[in-house]
Amino acid sequence: MAYVLAGGRGSRLRELTDNRAKPAVYFGGVSRIIDFALSNALNSGIRRIGVATQYKAHSLIRHMNRAWNFLRPERNESFDILPASQRISELLWYEGTADAVFQNIDIIESHAPKYMVILAGDHIYKMDYELMLQQHVNSGADVTIGCLVVGKKEASGFGVMAVDGDSRITAFVEKPADPPTIPGDPEHCLASMGIYVFETKFLFDQLRRDAATPGSTRDFGSDIIPYIVKHGKAVAHRFTDSCIRAAEEMEEYWRDVGTLDAYFDANIDLTDTVPKLDMYDREWPIWTDQIIAAPAKFVHDEEGRRGMAISSLISQGCIVSGAFAKRSLLFTGVKMGSYSRAEETVVLPYCNIGRHARLKRVILDSGVRIPEGLVVGEDPELDARRFRRTENGVCLITKPMIDRVIELGL
Repeated sequence: MAYVLAGGRGSRLRELTDNRAKPAVYFGGVSRIIDFALSNALNSGIRRIGVATQYKAHSLIRHMNRAWNFLRPERNESFDILPASQRISELLWYEGTADAVFQNIDIIESHAPKYMVILAGDHIYKMDYELMLQQHVNSGADVTIGCLVVGKKEASGFGVMAVDGDSRITAFVEKPADPPTIPGDPEHCLASMGIYVFETKFLFDQLRRDAATPGSTRDFGSDIIPYIVKHGKAVAHRFTDSCIRAAEEMEEYWRDVGTLDAYFDANIDLTDTVPKLDMYDREWPIWTDQIIAAPAKFVHDEEGRRGMAISSLISQGCIVSGAFAKRSLLFTGVKMGSYSRAEETVVLPYCNIGRHARLKRVILDSGVRIPEGLVVGEDPELDARRFRRTENGVCLITKPMIDRVIELGL
C-alpha cells in the first residue's frame, strides 16, 4: 500500500496556498503536484493507495475524487482519502507525519498490506517504487529510505544520512549545520526524499511505541527514523537506482517546488525544447483529472494582432485571441485578449488577460482577471507595491491583489 502524506500547507508558496494545500497546487499545464506521487505508485504496480489530508483540503479532495476514482475494490484496488477527523481524540488533529499514519491504522489493517510505502505528496519526480521495495526485501532492512545526492551546502535544508559502504544508515539528522557526507565523496551528502518502505507490522509497532513516548513530535524524520537507525537496521535507497527517465531526459529529475521561485522555474523549464522533465512520456504517464473542454484556439492574423504562442504549453479550453505567449504555460480555460502579451508567465486555470495587458515573469493564480492595459514585469518598484514580488523578480498575482489595485487605483 502506498500512503501519501498530503496535509501540509506549503507556507513558502505564500498566497498561492491561502486556499489550497501545497499538494493541490497546479503544475505543468494540466496536473496537480500530488499527481506525481500518485502516478508513481500506480505506474509501479501499487493498487492500494491512501492519502492523508489536513490543511484546507477541499480542492485537493475534490481533485482526487475526480481524477482518481477509477481504482475499484472488485479488482482488489482501493483509494482512501483520509482527512484529519479526530479519530483518536476529539481534541487532536494530525500532530505530525507519523501520527497521520497512526490515526488510520484500523483502516490500513482492513486492507492487510504486507508492505507500506510512505510518500510525501509535494514533490515533482518520476520513480519506480517497485525497485525500492525489492531492495527493502532483499536487504532485510527494518526501514528503507529514499535519498538524493545533494551538494553539502544544500544538505542543511534536508534530513541527512550518514551511511557505511553497504548503504546501511549509521546516523540520521534533520537539517544539520554540518551535514555528514558520502564515504569517499566529501562534497556531497545523502538527503532524505521523505520516502520510506516498511513491513506493515513493524511500522505499526513503531507507531504505537512512538505514540506512547512522552515528548515525541510524532514525526517520521524527527522521531521514528532516528529511533530505528539507533535500534534497528535502516538502509538507504538512492534515487538514481529507481528514477524514471525517458530517452530525452539526461539527468535524474526531482524538485521541491516549495518556494515561488522554485515553482516558477520548474514550470517554465517545461517550455524548453528538450525539457529536463518529460511530461509526454507515454511509458510513465502522469495521471490527472481529464477535464472536458474544447481544444485550444488561436484566432486573428493581423500585424500586431496575431494569435500565437512560441515555446509554450497551451492547455485545453484556452483561447489566444490576437495575443502572444512566449515561454509560458496556459492552464485550462485561459483567455488572452487582443494585443496582450505573456512572456515567461505561469497562468493557472480560468484566468482572463485583458486587451493590451503585458505580463513578464508572472504567476497568475486561478480565476484572476487582468484588467485591460495592465503592465507587470517592467517596473520592479511598482510591481512590489502592487503584488508579491520575489527575490528573483517573479510576481505572484491573486484575486485579492487585483481587487486592491483596482480599488486603490494603483
